[in-house]
Amino acid sequence: MLHSAIAANHEPACPHGPPGRNLDAIVREHSSLVSRIAWQVHSRMASGIEVADLIQIGMVALLEGAENFEDRGIALAPYAAMRVRGAMIDELRRVATISRLGMRNKKRINAARSGLTLTLGREPTPPEIAAQIGIDVQEYYAMETSATSITREPIDDSYSDQNMWFADLGSDPYNDLEKADTARKLAASIALLPRQQALALQLYFVEEMNLEEVGEVLGVGAARVCQIKKEAIGALKKHWQEQ
Repeated sequence: MLHSAIAANHEPACPHGPPGRNLDAIVREHSSLVSRIAWQVHSRMASGIEVADLIQIGMVALLEGAENFEDRGIALAPYAAMRVRGAMIDELRRVATISRLGMRNKKRINAARSGLTLTLGREPTPPEIAAQIGIDVQEYYAMETSATSITREPIDDSYSDQNMWFADLGSDPYNDLEKADTARKLAASIALLPRQQALALQLYFVEEMNLEEVGEVLGVGAARVCQIKKEAIGALKKHWQEQ
C-alpha cells in the first residue's frame, strides 16, 4: 500500500532515471535495500523513530534520488543507498533528544550497569557504577545528566495559568499605582501620630529591632514598647477608616 501511495503521487515515468523504468518498479526493486539500511541505522544510533518510519523516509529519498539520477556508467543502487542513508541520518539528527556525547555516555553507563547487575545479582548503586567506569560519583551524575533525553513538546500543551514558569514577573502599572497611593496615605497617617509612637513603629517594622532594643532607644521597658506599638497601630486603623 505504501508503494502504491508513493507511486500514485509521481509521474509514471522517471524523467532523469534509467529509461523505460517507472517509479513503482524502482520501489519494488529497491525496497529490500531501503529496509536493510533502515534496520542498520536504527540499530546503530539511539533513536526514538520506529523502523517503519525510517523505511518511509528512505522510500521518499529513493524516489527523489531516482528522479535526479543520471546514468553515467554506474548503477542506481549505490547512489540510492547513499541518498537513503543520508536522509535517515538527517531525520534522526533533526529529532535527536541526546547529543553525541550524551549518547556515548549513555552507552558507557548502560554497559557498566549491565555488567555489575550480572556480577552482583542486583541493580548497582551510582557509586558502584562510577567505580566501574573509573570516575567519582560527581562525575557520574554529570555523565548521567548528559545522557538524559530532552523532551520537546508544543508550548500550548505545557502552558498553564497556574504554572509559575509562565508567570509575568514584570511590574503591573495598576498595582504600582495602588501601592504608591497606599504608601502615601500610610505616611500621612503616621505623621499624625505622637513622636514616640511613630518612632516605635519605625524602629520595630522598618529597622527590625526587637522590643528590648526599641525600649533602649525610647528609654522604656519592653512591656511599655509593646503597649506603645499597640496604641500606634490602633490609631492608624482608626485614621485609615475615617479617610
